[in-house]
Amino acid sequence: MSRRGTDHSIAEIAAALGARHAGDGTLRITGAAEPAQAGRGHLALAMDPRYADGLAQGQARAAVLWDGADWQALGLDAAIFVARPRYAMAGLTAHLAAPRAIPPGIHPSAAIDASALIGPGAAIGPFVSIGPGARIGANARIAAQASIGAGAVIGADALILEGVRIGHDVRIGDRFIAQPNAVIGGDGFSFVTPEPGAVEAVRRSLGDTGGATQSAYARIHSLGAVAIGDDVEVGANACIDRGTVADTVIGRGTKIDNLVQVGHNVRVGEDCLLCGQTGIAGSTRLGNRVVLGGQVGVTDHLTIGDDVIAGAGTLLRTNQAKGRVMLGNPAMPMAASVESYKALRRLPRLLARLGAERGTGRGTEHSAERGTGATGDNNRLPNRGETD
Repeated sequence: MSRRGTDHSIAEIAAALGARHAGDGTLRITGAAEPAQAGRGHLALAMDPRYADGLAQGQARAAVLWDGADWQALGLDAAIFVARPRYAMAGLTAHLAAPRAIPPGIHPSAAIDASALIGPGAAIGPFVSIGPGARIGANARIAAQASIGAGAVIGADALILEGVRIGHDVRIGDRFIAQPNAVIGGDGFSFVTPEPGAVEAVRRSLGDTGGATQSAYARIHSLGAVAIGDDVEVGANACIDRGTVADTVIGRGTKIDNLVQVGHNVRVGEDCLLCGQTGIAGSTRLGNRVVLGGQVGVTDHLTIGDDVIAGAGTLLRTNQAKGRVMLGNPAMPMAASVESYKALRRLPRLLARLGAERGTGRGTEHSAERGTGATGDNNRLPNRGETD
């Protein structure tokens, strides 16, 4: 259930959504709610016939409905009709959302270096730290205890929430949003041993250490930064590491969920969607419009083509051509992965059936050919090589 300090008429909301309305367009609402929990001042969200029954349980006088709904039969005084409910939610929530409570101006407790440039209309919250030479764009809003490193550039209309850390020399475009405690511009995870070690040997041979052992690690420092395009969003506790020499890059319009890790030197294209707990290892390149579901892993130095989709839990170990839809570990085309999973689910039943057939003498001829006979141990699984 949502509330906002001001109210809106049905006609105003419909106009904001570019949608058709019917009934009393002057009826005013103060927020949105699920149908069964809606009060008289709420706009009920019943955009699918499955939710229509909830309207009788609530008290809403107006609702957002699916195209073709009989709003009068549902006992409503007004209705807004939408063809694509989820897209309508984007416009509706933007219209009803309360603005972030970051007062205009600079809070007296903020620590801002004298050489930093703060754009007109910016709002800087309590205990914010802004380093030397940093530039904050017009109308940017920075919430309490965020820190902006030396030389960093933040574009216009940014919203940086509590505890966000933006490292030195990071460059961020306009309309950027960072949820609490995101970290952008930490050093990359990059280490090397004085002599070739076990990890390098295993990687080269796919399993053989060659007698090599590990020794003390030397740190490879991060000389690059992070460059982020316009209209990017970064979720809470997500981390984007700076590049080793060149910058780590996040393309325009990309959305990054909570707890996502983007490694050093990674280049993410435009309008990508990286869902929660996804990890992208160093120097991998993602094309445009790539979608990685929750807990997807992408190993280092890969190229993932435009429009690739990887379902939740997928592990991408190899390059992926444009438009592929992958699932599973090992990753395979989604349809094949689903069939593989179905076969795995059937395996216990198949093994039980095989054991039962052996126990009743079915398949004796095959057993005899292997020398076990009908009185042998017919319930054991064949040893490696018996069926070769």
